[in-house]
Amino acid sequence: MIRVRVLLGLLLALVGASARAAEPARWQTLPPTPALPPALRNGLVPIDGIRIWYAKYGAGPPVLLLHGGLANANYWGHLVPFLVAHHRQVIVMDSRGHGRSTRSAAPFGYDLMADDALALLDALHVARADIVGWSDGGIVGLDLAMHHPDRLRHLFASGANVDPSGLHADFDRTPVFGGFIRRTRAEYRALSPTPGQYDVFVSQIGHMWQTEPHWTASQLSDITVPTTIADGDHDEAIRLDHDRFMATSIPHARLVILPDASHFAMLQAPDEFDAAVLRAIGD
Repeated sequence: MIRVRVLLGLLLALVGASARAAEPARWQTLPPTPALPPALRNGLVPIDGIRIWYAKYGAGPPVLLLHGGLANANYWGHLVPFLVAHHRQVIVMDSRGHGRSTRSAAPFGYDLMADDALALLDALHVARADIVGWSDGGIVGLDLAMHHPDRLRHLFASGANVDPSGLHADFDRTPVFGGFIRRTRAEYRALSPTPGQYDVFVSQIGHMWQTEPHWTASQLSDITVPTTIADGDHDEAIRLDHDRFMATSIPHARLVILPDASHFAMLQAPDEFDAAVLRAIGD
């Protein structure tokens, strides 16, 4: 009987090990988009012929969260309550044309999106804020750090690039990023005031990805805002050598590479991502 139990235990252990081996690595998954908590205040602000949706949470030093291209503010659903619990006022926004915000005929561009973020801070009477940006939001944050450093306390830029050469070829065709694009189609349909225009929207964003930004090491060297460049070690879109280039070009910048995570580290590794943000912007 003891021998049977031992053999059964070994068999179960082998089955368990086989099942674990079959499971995808964390960076190969795309966890569900989280929900935002109830806001203290939200609404639409008219800016330059469009309407930007925003929401505010908590109290304390302000933090503006800027999401990635094709996405929406809901992707910050893990980080918002974490920062509120650490006594921060958190502001989220849907970038122009994304989520609940509208767009105009003006071509998408990072300078224009940076102007939108500044206009929202002005409308909310926020003189200076920490900026946490993911992907396109990180690029917008770098744009703000270069051109409006007086409006930033700290910058945390995750999954950003400063030149199209920093992107992996065909990153949008990888399984996880491709799944993200399919997901955002449904989210766009559910949230957007123009739910039937996703394909046009994707085409416009894709053009921006292919043609912008084009910032040099010299331009990055002028950044004076305390900056953290972050990424997952398996980012499908951004080359790790490009992360290192940005971090070494920006004076005193910190480089944070989250293990077993991809472009979507804030979904795959929310605890590590949130802790890295807090370290970067100060408790």
